[in-house]
Amino acid sequence: MTKTTYRDAGVDIEAGNRAVDLMKRAVQSTYGKEVLAGIGAFGGLYDGAALKAMAAPVLVASTDGVGTKTKIAAALGRYDTIGHDIVGHCVNDILVQGARPLFFLDYVAFNRIIPERVAAIVTGIAEACKSVGCALLGGETAEMPGVYAEGEFDLVGTIIGAVERGRIIDGASIKAGDAIIGLASSGLHTNGFSLARKVLAGRDLGAPDAELGTSLGEALLAPHRPYLAELERLWAAGVTVKGMAHITGGGLIENPPRILPPGIAARIRRGSWPMPPLFQLIQRAGDIAPDEMARVFNVGLGMLLFVPAGEAQKALGLLGAEAWIVGEAVPRNGEPVEMVQA
Repeated sequence: MTKTTYRDAGVDIEAGNRAVDLMKRAVQSTYGKEVLAGIGAFGGLYDGAALKAMAAPVLVASTDGVGTKTKIAAALGRYDTIGHDIVGHCVNDILVQGARPLFFLDYVAFNRIIPERVAAIVTGIAEACKSVGCALLGGETAEMPGVYAEGEFDLVGTIIGAVERGRIIDGASIKAGDAIIGLASSGLHTNGFSLARKVLAGRDLGAPDAELGTSLGEALLAPHRPYLAELERLWAAGVTVKGMAHITGGGLIENPPRILPPGIAARIRRGSWPMPPLFQLIQRAGDIAPDEMARVFNVGLGMLLFVPAGEAQKALGLLGAEAWIVGEAVPRNGEPVEMVQA
């Protein structure tokens, strides 16, 4: 009588082991002397002694996923960029409170593990972690037949960072007259893909598009940009950043209120920054109203910074061409975000 095995249930342990072997070198390349135990251990060990150099260290943590952007990656058979997405997203989520990253954990789940695909995703995560000085301390690769459809996968990340208690950025000091600086996004980042996929359904993702300057698929897969380097430049130059809004789910409408103090609204001026062709294509394809676009997508602005009006030009000089003054903080008389025409 033939014995039933785990493989018969759709789980291939050997494939999982091979995936680990393929990703191991990339993961270990993110390790500094702070990592005491990483890949292969039941739990990652990170030496917290470096925090002793801080006067009053505060740990900042965040978890997020890349949403249905995974369906674009799977449709194109491209797994090398989406790891950058999850790191960029999580780095920005703690950056808005002034935190710098320490270490990262990932969770990748497939219907069926194909080692090369898993390794491509995790290698991308490792590359992105290394670029922001963050250790990829550990993670989980799961094979879940019956939960995910054939070819489907999910990707989630958790980041831990640190900030001095006295340097936490919470938006409490934002006042009327402060300038709002928008930093360019690199595309949809990791939000709005359900609507984008709906209105773009049936289009050839691989065909060159003159308007986009690349194929639609490549434009949709452009990785979520982290803004740590830009903020490091501002902080090093002494620019006062009173508040930051990471433009993720909820777009320009629902994210700024998360850091606005009572009685203050954000007035954002449409036309004060160039809306990238990809968003224009999505808006035309779905006949989407401007307010709905601003609620669902970042429409070209991945991060908003609130700075004193007198420091705005200095900040722009440090940030370069892909940053614009897109509005200002005003007394609140109605909605927390006012979208007006420039």
